[in-house]
Amino acid sequence: MARRAGSADLPLHGGRVPAWLGERMTRLGTLIAEAIVHHEGRDAFLARLAHPFWFQSFGAVMGMDWHSSGITTSVIGALKRGLNPRAGELGIRVCGGRGKHSRATPAELALAGEAAGFDGSALARASRLVAKVDSAAVQDGFDLYLHGFFVTDEGKWAVVQQGMNGASKTARRYHWLSEGLQSFVDSPHAAIEGRRHGDIVNLADARAAASRTAQLALLTDLGPDRLAREAAALERAPVPDRAPTLPHLVMPDHHDVRSGDVILRRLHGTLAAAAEAGPADFPELLLVPGVGARTVRSLAMVAEVIHGAPCRFADPARFSLAHGGKDRHPFPVPTKVYDKTIGILRTAVAQAKLGNDEKLAAIRRLDDQARRLERYVLGPSFEAVVAEERARSHEHGGRSVFGWEPPAADAASA
Repeated sequence: MARRAGSADLPLHGGRVPAWLGERMTRLGTLIAEAIVHHEGRDAFLARLAHPFWFQSFGAVMGMDWHSSGITTSVIGALKRGLNPRAGELGIRVCGGRGKHSRATPAELALAGEAAGFDGSALARASRLVAKVDSAAVQDGFDLYLHGFFVTDEGKWAVVQQGMNGASKTARRYHWLSEGLQSFVDSPHAAIEGRRHGDIVNLADARAAASRTAQLALLTDLGPDRLAREAAALERAPVPDRAPTLPHLVMPDHHDVRSGDVILRRLHGTLAAAAEAGPADFPELLLVPGVGARTVRSLAMVAEVIHGAPCRFADPARFSLAHGGKDRHPFPVPTKVYDKTIGILRTAVAQAKLGNDEKLAAIRRLDDQARRLERYVLGPSFEAVVAEERARSHEHGGRSVFGWEPPAADAASA
């Protein structure tokens, strides 16, 4: 039985993803998806999409704002652009999106079903039910505005959709997974993300089964007088103890990345693994000239997104240290490093499809090495890591929505 796995706060942010970043997000996101499918299969990729902490970390490693609600829209859009043209090869399609695109989901599923051979009309009904449950059965003050439906050639699916609370300027993201789903109204969510705003009416919870039955009985068997007496009795009844709370990830309102947002020992493990395996070994191993420890650090974080266990994604902010952020938090996007990461991963995936897993295996070993080293290695402070990145931003092709980063001397004088 699919179940709710946790929650998190997502501040609403304005703005848009610039084309230079959106194109890179599409390439890197598609390669990460392809690597996961190659290693573990399509079902494993769906399971990751249904994990809210992984999804946030996935967006952060691609250079999107590490904590904002915009990750949801940008990640779904990037995957739709990257995976759909290759659906015949990878066996995964992305339907829906934001606003008018979400309303096109049923028609897109019907076309996808014709192409892949699954029942698109049945999945279109599932899509509508998912949206209806989170907009009507779960009354939590958030209005849905985004609906992304991921489906494989086998007809298995995951849904990521998001609602907005304009008064509190927060968003709530809902995650669904078809595996193990037996009912749309009996604890169907894989996870729900968002800040709590008072009591929530969730008629899709398993504990609400008696309430659903009672509501039907009230509607069919009782008249208005009896309903009024029942309502008065409920008001006088004692309030039962609340059910145990699920793990809750609080995504703070501050836009900058701070040391408290990062598990430092894991960052030190990544830095140490990059320093040991980078300059000497990786150019020969991956046959990419000019690859140093900085690129290998990004590769280590990408490798963790591909292979990491769920417990590894409790601090999504850490993954923003791979490729920065479009708003210069924690530092401008190092486009040269980003492009080298894409090039290395593309080569590794391409060779793996031809039966040569050596390069993908090397990237996986980098993740293993980082996890081993984090147990005892020490390193610079978080502030020192960010300061170095900012000082060398021009050298790394630093870019943000504010433009290209100037040389350090020019930036200091300015």
